[in-house]
Amino acid sequence: MASRAILSVTYFGPVQWYQKLNRYGHVMIERYDSFIKQTYRNRCVIATANGLQALTVPVERMEQHDGQPLQKCMVKDVRISNHGNWRHLHWNALQSAYGESPFFEYYADDLRPFFEKEWTYLYDFNMEICAKMCELLDIEPHVTPTDDYWPSGDLRLAQTDDYRDVIRPRRPLPDEHFAPKEYYQVYRGRHGFLPNLSVLDLLFNMGNESVFYL
Repeated sequence: MASRAILSVTYFGPVQWYQKLNRYGHVMIERYDSFIKQTYRNRCVIATANGLQALTVPVERMEQHDGQPLQKCMVKDVRISNHGNWRHLHWNALQSAYGESPFFEYYADDLRPFFEKEWTYLYDFNMEICAKMCELLDIEPHVTPTDDYWPSGDLRLAQTDDYRDVIRPRRPLPDEHFAPKEYYQVYRGRHGFLPNLSVLDLLFNMGNESVFYL
């Protein structure tokens, strides 16, 4: 394992993503890659009484000066949409899913502001979430944003573990450094253990012991 890793930004990313923050000496968070829908950049996955549920942050469509949609948009330029009252819906979903978990009420006041305040840019929003989650998990990673795009194979990535295309909801690539550890989950009796959900699932169920699973 290298001493440095590079990750895509996430919205309440999965346990695997936060494991990287905890285990690497230096983590770079990509902000110059192209925004891709249906990824952890604007989505997290939680466990509910009915099974898995994806919570997605809506984003504004980026347009060129002629009004045509941009084919590619860098993550740092993606704006959050206020369409559909999504903040209220996400918070209600978390309350419904984890209201009976051991630590939801303990952390609720720390997390509720992310569903009340408005942020303009998705990247900024996600990085503030990251900072708060690291505080709650009691980890102190050395995290820096990228200063330009480093394509796969770039010599600058030498001695860097690249997880940008590894950690994703659909068809994730193999990760020899991550093996999900089982922990208590509210709905485990109904669904069995559900691995690598949003770090919120770990936090609400395990509280200050969460760091031991990273």
